[in-house]
Amino acid sequence: MKVALVCDWLTNVGGAEKVLLRLHEIYKDAPIYTSKYDQKGISWFKDADVRTGWLQIFPTKMRRFLGPLRQRWFRKLDLSEYDLVISVTGAEAKAVTAPNGKHISYCHVPTQYYWQMYDDYVKNPGFGILNPFVRVCFKALVKPLRRADFKAAGKVDQFVTISEYAKGLIKKYYKKEAIVVHPPVEVEKFMVDNSSSNAGSSGEGYYITTSRQVNWKRIDLAVEACGKLGESLLVIGEGPEHKKLVKLAEKYKTIKFVPLVGARKLAGYLAKARGYIFPSKEPFGIAPVEALAAGCPVIALGSGGALDYVEDDVNGVLFNKQDVKSLEDAILKFEGKKFERKKVAKTAMKFDEKRFDKEILEVVKKYEKNL
Repeated sequence: MKVALVCDWLTNVGGAEKVLLRLHEIYKDAPIYTSKYDQKGISWFKDADVRTGWLQIFPTKMRRFLGPLRQRWFRKLDLSEYDLVISVTGAEAKAVTAPNGKHISYCHVPTQYYWQMYDDYVKNPGFGILNPFVRVCFKALVKPLRRADFKAAGKVDQFVTISEYAKGLIKKYYKKEAIVVHPPVEVEKFMVDNSSSNAGSSGEGYYITTSRQVNWKRIDLAVEACGKLGESLLVIGEGPEHKKLVKLAEKYKTIKFVPLVGARKLAGYLAKARGYIFPSKEPFGIAPVEALAAGCPVIALGSGGALDYVEDDVNGVLFNKQDVKSLEDAILKFEGKKFERKKVAKTAMKFDEKRFDKEILEVVKKYEKNL
């Protein structure tokens, strides 16, 4: 069976790239087709046959302007020589077709800026002084972009997705059924010696959050809530919202920022933390599962993919509204509880990489018989 892998872009390290890496390890000989490859941003695929096209000439910073061009490029991509095409996508890569084979799309979520996060995107496109111009252009283009996205989804032979929440969105916007295969998490790298039986009031007394610092991750809520309560918060990561977050934290003395760190060092931070704060509404969220693997309970928004792995009062605390007050209340509730770190860590084991391999290969086997 001749296999090709496809992804939206390869410009930075994130959850989608981790899924693609695992698929690359399963299908070593499969080339990877993508709209943009930036080896400075991600070095994981140096041994892979990564293939790009004319979109490669555009600077990485222009990626967010290129949605219509990506739709066209993926749609025109000739993959007729392959028996199986697996796309890993949350944007336009699902537009590829496998005319002589099958197309399985591991779709994290329908393209967010066309569908479920359209209002948020229009409110703050994230282009600074260019926001008014981008807003007008995007409003004019969104209807044909949605039509093209919906049409592309209709040609996918099988959708696979990352959570029950994402499955519901695919059904709502694409009118297609999806199989849930939770993404692979390197839980072994984050397992530590949890000889201390309790978390909550233990550890070094700080909370922690780790993610790419973009506006929709709502890290500002964690900064505000911990700052107002006088709780120590360790913010690990970087991104376009970093300067805003640093400025927001200036009025508080308990917020500390740390650049990105490797898995081993991050595991150490998580193992010593009181709890992990996850205020973002995401289709899944690999970072909170890594925290659980380290025995660190999670305070999460009770919506989105977090519901697949955070159990209230078992391995964390859920809060209902995405605002500072609701998160403050959740932190206070968390303070009154104790969690057994070993039990917390065990709840992450069902998301390991071997489980992902087994489940994704089971999906592929259904289509191998028909090739």
